[in-house]
Amino acid sequence: MNNLPNSVLKYFWGDNLKDLNWDKHKEYIAKTILEKGDNEAVRWLLKKVDKKYLKNLVKEKNMDSKSKNFWNIYLS
Repeated sequence: MNNLPNSVLKYFWGDNLKDLNWDKHKEYIAKTILEKGDNEAVRWLLKKVDKKYLKNLVKEKNMDSKSKNFWNIYLS
């Protein structure tokens, strides 16, 4: 069973929510929230991980250019 709040789960409508788990899918969940999340989902994410982790994720993962630019500025 997943351990994610409803404010986050709404961004994973195409996934099997029973199997989606923070510990197993941390990168996927974080990247999705950074690209699609609202303020509530992003606040939850920022409580779960530190900015250094997110900076590295933004550098390593293929993200749309607008999201990547925004998060590079925000996290710097």
